[in-house]
Amino acid sequence: MNIQASDREKDRIRQAARLLYQASRPIRILRTIDWPSGVKEAFFAKGAQELPQVSYTPIDPAPVLESVREARRLIVPSSSIDLWLERQADGLERAARMLANVGTPAFFEYSRQLYGEPTTPLRYFPHTPLELSQSICDTIDQLVRIEMDIAPPEYHAAEEVAGDIERATQKHFGESAPKVELVDKLSANALATASAIRIRRDARFTDRDASQLLNHEAYIHVATSLNGRAQTDLPILAAGHPGTTRTQEGLAVFAELISGSMELDRMRRLADRVFAIQMAVEGADFLEVYRYFLERVGDRDQAFENTRRVFRGGVLTGGAPFTKDVVYLFGLLGVGNAIRAFFAAGRSDCLKLLFCGKLDFLDIPALCELYEMGLCQAPRHLPPWVSDPRYLLALLTYSTFINKMDMAPLLTVAQKLLETAPVVKL
Repeated sequence: MNIQASDREKDRIRQAARLLYQASRPIRILRTIDWPSGVKEAFFAKGAQELPQVSYTPIDPAPVLESVREARRLIVPSSSIDLWLERQADGLERAARMLANVGTPAFFEYSRQLYGEPTTPLRYFPHTPLELSQSICDTIDQLVRIEMDIAPPEYHAAEEVAGDIERATQKHFGESAPKVELVDKLSANALATASAIRIRRDARFTDRDASQLLNHEAYIHVATSLNGRAQTDLPILAAGHPGTTRTQEGLAVFAELISGSMELDRMRRLADRVFAIQMAVEGADFLEVYRYFLERVGDRDQAFENTRRVFRGGVLTGGAPFTKDVVYLFGLLGVGNAIRAFFAAGRSDCLKLLFCGKLDFLDIPALCELYEMGLCQAPRHLPPWVSDPRYLLALLTYSTFINKMDMAPLLTVAQKLLETAPVVKL
């Protein structure tokens, strides 16, 4: 289909996209809710027995809301393109209001609207991140009972991993490769922007951790940032904001799976974050969640960092957490189903469009039209499993058939067949 649009219509879309990008500029989620390093030091100095003392500086939402209002004057939410623009406006407005209410219960109300929460079902399926998390833990417990060794063979220092990542990104991105930096303080083991991948100097990585970092941070987050920056007519595609986070993190976790980088310990960590958020939603305070993580990971610093992720921006006495960490599994479910649906519908062409910037998979119909108009540029940087999709397409071809099969009769046969067979230790 060749979309014909007048120059006036194209200018309207460009102007709305620029206003929305302008609105996104003051929204710096992690910077606004960050904790100074002294908070952790004071927490442990008091024997990890008292709630941390944290204060925030809320953002003034007025500049964001004004730019959103200007953009909305150009939006008539009837076509797929205008509905896409309206979703960006909604996400930016909620994000601004969330950051204007840091440290209060209202922060959580906006957080759950933007990111979801553990008991929020998928839009088209009744499954929830909490259910997936429980399934993951049940499976791991079963493997432990049969003594299957899933421990990593060895750990690698951050310096070694940084060197490997730097060589891989230079080969993949060429002149556009981000810098790889070792830093002393970082909220996670690693964080990525379009220009830099920062790795915490004291972090230790398994072989799979290093591969996950490359596939998650570089091949997804860096790639979509660079591709978004190239969208001169639609600069909002360069803005990572809460309205796009679920799909962006879902893509990144899906990349870990499809590249063979995922491992059960990583899935357990993602599941534990969901459980911790649900604990906080139900009223657990920082100390209770910290003790939960301390029991799970056995390291006080890591337990503190995991707990901080749940409570940053929210209320430390419980009931109002930051729910962003739900999106890793929530997004994985959504993205996985979207890719399967595109393939089943005969629209594998949509796969590459997922990488043209920071977007939600529901934006794809609008981006198809914008591409035909000449306003959306094809992504330059793609992860290896998309630029060479043979494995992905073979997997989808197989899974399309196998998903039609009812597992119940097969499970009955397997149980009957193996009921007297001893469990072997190889």
